[in-house]
Amino acid sequence: MIVKILVLFFKTVILNNAYRILQKMIVLGIETSCDETAAAIVQDDKVILSNEIYSQVTEHQNFGGVVPEIAARAHSNILHNVIRTALKKAGVNISDLDAVAATGGPGLIGGVLVGTVTGKAIAAAVKRPFLAINHLEGHALTARLTNDVNFPYLLLLVSGGHCQLLMVDAPGKYKQIGTTLDDAVGEAFDKCAKMLGLGFPGGPALENAAIDGNGKRYNFPRPMKGRKGCDFSFSGLKTAARHAIKNQLGDIPLQNDIQDIAASFQEAVADVLIDRCANAFLIFDKEKKSQKVLVAAGGVAANSRIRNGLSQLCIGSGFHFVVPPPHLCTDNAAMIAWAGIERLQRGMVDDLNFAPRPRWPLEDLNNN
Repeated sequence: MIVKILVLFFKTVILNNAYRILQKMIVLGIETSCDETAAAIVQDDKVILSNEIYSQVTEHQNFGGVVPEIAARAHSNILHNVIRTALKKAGVNISDLDAVAATGGPGLIGGVLVGTVTGKAIAAAVKRPFLAINHLEGHALTARLTNDVNFPYLLLLVSGGHCQLLMVDAPGKYKQIGTTLDDAVGEAFDKCAKMLGLGFPGGPALENAAIDGNGKRYNFPRPMKGRKGCDFSFSGLKTAARHAIKNQLGDIPLQNDIQDIAASFQEAVADVLIDRCANAFLIFDKEKKSQKVLVAAGGVAANSRIRNGLSQLCIGSGFHFVVPPPHLCTDNAAMIAWAGIERLQRGMVDDLNFAPRPRWPLEDLNNN
């Protein structure tokens, strides 16, 4: 009798453990750092069950850029519906969640506050762990969700607010080897597009205008190209574009003039990024010998000219080039949910006292 009871007990334990192993971890991600209101449900087997994004383009279009107060108000009004839609499309109940991850910074503080407060409330209501995710780490780890990239790898992070080269060893383990000395590359794209009257958002509009343009017509400067190190600078390029627009475009600019300036500007940016990455390869080779991988992430990584240029550089340098699909390069909540999974698997959980941060360098995570 005792033997039968013990056998039954061990069978139950084994079955319960097997069920827990087979059961997939499910995390809700929330992203509200700028002008995208987003929620996603992601599993730890790298399946994106839903990835809802509400773009606030119409709210900001008349202003030619993101207005922080309007963005925060829109997040507050829309986020609950976006989360509800994400749960419904994923076929998941809120009680099914294993954790809630929300962008805790960097970003526009009003929007970040909306996302973190909402994330904390959901986590507290269902008694699940809360994870405050660095928005940049979300971009940095996306390639592991989409392409199964192993650590370590070299990361080119290019977005509206950031332009950096980093070595990525693990979640929370980053070493910066290059950064912008002035403007971020995405900001430079947006400003040039605005000066050309291409509308908002500027990056995609400028890329579209450049398709039929002559990229060799204007000899714009390539700041920092040919210099040692991996730092960037784009303010001089932006100034040169402004002078070209002022001197070359009349009161009624010709379409081909606009397209040529857009194409020439894009070529200059691509040349700078390629040159800086080539220098980064040498540094990475000296420190990381296990594999040669360059990951491009952030909104600017969706630019096809830049992607193609970096791909050719990698082919000639023996590096494997990885870039997530365009819709996962721009701001989204799937990357936040995935970063939450990566951190949760390592026991890197935050408490509900976490304070949102408008500035939060990736290297600060190394101290956590």
